[in-house]
Amino acid sequence: MTSLQTAPDTIAQARVRRLPRFAPAIAGAVALAAGTLLGISLGWNVAGIVVVAVLLYLVGLNIWSRLVENARAATDRMMTSLIWVALGLAFIPLVSLLYKVITKGAPQLNGRFLTWTMRNVIGEPGGIYHAIIGTLLITLAATVISVPVGLLSAIYLVEYGGESRMARWIRFLVDVMTGIPSIVAGLFAYALFAIVVGPGTQFGIGGGVALSLLMIPIVVRSTEEMLKLVPNDLREASYALGVPKWKTIVRVVLPTAMAGIITGVTLAIARVIGETAPLLIICGNTDSSNFNLFGGQMASLPVFIYSSYTQPGRNPEILQNMAWGGALVLIIIVMALNLIARIAGRIFAPKTGH
Repeated sequence: MTSLQTAPDTIAQARVRRLPRFAPAIAGAVALAAGTLLGISLGWNVAGIVVVAVLLYLVGLNIWSRLVENARAATDRMMTSLIWVALGLAFIPLVSLLYKVITKGAPQLNGRFLTWTMRNVIGEPGGIYHAIIGTLLITLAATVISVPVGLLSAIYLVEYGGESRMARWIRFLVDVMTGIPSIVAGLFAYALFAIVVGPGTQFGIGGGVALSLLMIPIVVRSTEEMLKLVPNDLREASYALGVPKWKTIVRVVLPTAMAGIITGVTLAIARVIGETAPLLIICGNTDSSNFNLFGGQMASLPVFIYSSYTQPGRNPEILQNMAWGGALVLIIIVMALNLIARIAGRIFAPKTGH
């Protein structure tokens, strides 16, 4: 009888013996202070102080938890802390990169920087208008090439191919294309147009072809997954009404998966818009605006950033600052594309009727 009465009391005491909610904050503050004092006394840099503070935090919180709680709770807190530390370590490079680019690139952003070119500019800051135009035109050409190919390939794989031999070969080729280095795509486009047009030819459409080779596998895979998510009940209901398969795909399947397809295409664009190697090979570089994809060299933001930072010429400080400004503009474009993908996903998402 006594054991039956004391069991609830033991459970209640085990529940009461918990660290306060602010215990991780206290342990973190103490670890940071100790790591800072130790690092200053030994002459460590910021990275060394952070590493020591993290180790002190993990060890200190684990010991505290074992003294107050129990081994199971301490292990749970240790694993939770490791997850948060890993997340923080993953964010450090991103935050550091954004901070560096914003602090160095933001002072360059002004009307002149965004509307001028580098033509006939000597000894003073120019602009990146020609590089922005080239980037947008080349990316548009790559999108026009890759989206129809990727969309039709995904439709065949899901709606017609199934597990046939042809479908398996297409999936294999798509997987191989996913791992193609960007410079190989640029060399392929350069060799292709060297055969068709002539050796040494550099123009914007070649960059579009090179980037499309990198976009196609992303579009195929993302579209294929979105089409697989469309319920078969919608297809069967359409067939039951006598609608042919091609019209079912156009009127039922594609509209249902449109949100995911647009998101996949937008992410594919964001993936290739910063490529440098293929554009450096097939598009070259120029200081003037070129709106003709089929004639003459065409500048782009990645190539402009690369050439300005590695080949600054007589004004290294000016051109390197412009390179940081171009990097910030490129990041803004990529962030805008991701924002557009999210907005498009909400707009084109299937309506639930609630």
